Amino acid sequence: MANIKSAKKRILVNETRAARNKAIKSKVKTCIKKVEAAVAANDKAAATEALKVAIVEINKAGSKGVYHKNTTARKVSRLTKAVNGIM
Repeated sequence: MANIKSAKKRILVNETRAARNKAIKSKVKTCIKKVEAAVAANDKAAATEALKVAIVEINKAGSKGVYHKNTTARKVSRLTKAVNGIM
């Protein structure tokens, strides 16, 4: 355990940030799963709506520093490609 006051604070701040990042990542994963489920069911309308929500959540996570900007771009691109592939 840390003895220095600043080190103790860093531990607390890191725990807080880790919890926040975990919640945001979980939300993004849930949105992605909804899009993928709609794509698997060949439901174009549901997939499009779920994609809009997912893109917003992914971009929020990117702007907050949870994901790197290239990671957010890759996730959005893959989901968009999957939705556009539905006949």
